[in-house]
Amino acid sequence: MPTILQLSDAHLSPRNDLFRGNLARIRAAVEATPLDLVVASGDVSLDGADRDEDLALAAALHRAFPAPLLALPGNHDVGSHPHTMPKQPFDSARLDRFQTHLGQGRGLVDLPGWRVVGLNTEVMGTGHAEEAAQAEFIAEAAAGAGTRRIALFLHKPVFVTEREDPTFDYWSVPPHGRAALAPLLDHPGLRLVASGHLHVHHQMQRGQVAYAWAPPLSFVVEAEGQPGLPGERRTGALLYHLHEDHVETVLLAPDGMEAPFISQIRHLTYGAPG
Repeated sequence: MPTILQLSDAHLSPRNDLFRGNLARIRAAVEATPLDLVVASGDVSLDGADRDEDLALAAALHRAFPAPLLALPGNHDVGSHPHTMPKQPFDSARLDRFQTHLGQGRGLVDLPGWRVVGLNTEVMGTGHAEEAAQAEFIAEAAAGAGTRRIALFLHKPVFVTEREDPTFDYWSVPPHGRAALAPLLDHPGLRLVASGHLHVHHQMQRGQVAYAWAPPLSFVVEAEGQPGLPGERRTGALLYHLHEDHVETVLLAPDGMEAPFISQIRHLTYGAPG
């Protein structure tokens, strides 16, 4: 039975020592657990979109876990669609910086009975050449899955409410970028869609597919800053046991995990709002 550890939203930087304790607590919690794969589902860095040193530290600390690492970029690692991040739009230079430290930014790992697919949500809907390349990768990954079950990992959730929701906002994949995901989302073997970004822990079931929003390793956001978003505001990580035809999800939240609100540490991270 393959086991995957999902780490999300660590927001690491050498300019402070924030959140490293949480990462260390999770590492200690899985020390005796045989892991087949670690997926870092984005925002590994505080400001890798503009700072090489943030990505370098994030890469070193995530690679310290005792399993192969599949690292996916988040908006704070490579920027995002200019509609949601006009000051840090996704571009080739930012993607190149991420790839130097953490690999392609998308990937495929086959485990017994399962195909694990990781995608770059920050390129979706941008029209960048990497978006077309990733769409081809998605189609090939789905077509070659055979009878394997599929576990899909991304930074942003595909949707917050419904797949057809036309809202284009900060929280999910742009609506016009979702069509490329259809070969995986509509695949009969899909059993898991796991994401981060929202800084809340939430799970829901749609047919045979489990949707999991991973808790952050860093900070949580006040409820008034995320109106309508369901879930628990806590820090931690998720462990997935891949059974023959379903996924068992375990929340890892060991004693001592810190869960500051962004308002409490903003001056040490992203500065004043706006």
